[in-house]
Amino acid sequence: MLLAFSLLFFPSSQVFALQLITHPNTDIAEISRSTARAVFSMRRQVWPDGGAIRVFVFPDKHKLHKAFAKQLLGVFPHQLRRAWDRKVFSGTGQAPDTVQSEAEMIEMINKTPGAIGYISEDNRDESVQILQVE
Repeated sequence: MLLAFSLLFFPSSQVFALQLITHPNTDIAEISRSTARAVFSMRRQVWPDGGAIRVFVFPDKHKLHKAFAKQLLGVFPHQLRRAWDRKVFSGTGQAPDTVQSEAEMIEMINKTPGAIGYISEDNRDESVQILQVE
């Protein structure tokens, strides 16, 4: 009864099938959830081969960004924003680059060595590498 009541008045948030993508020449095929969290919170800045990581995200209010933060990283979008702001304001780092669409995300990942981002599984593209998340 309580479950039915809560589902009626508090509908669940939308769930998306997401995938991490990288530049096609990135020498990594899988990534752990904790490493992905470190990369997207800008705490990890180099790939295992020593190449610089360049992070691309959607705007904070974008539905894919919200789903990505919660589903894949296990954090709320405001927690990511707070981590980025801390890096910027302390002078120890920068915020990720922001894109407005999945097409732009694919384009930027494809043309930026060391880039990482995310898209919905509906928008698979052979020009970028898909990372498996452990």
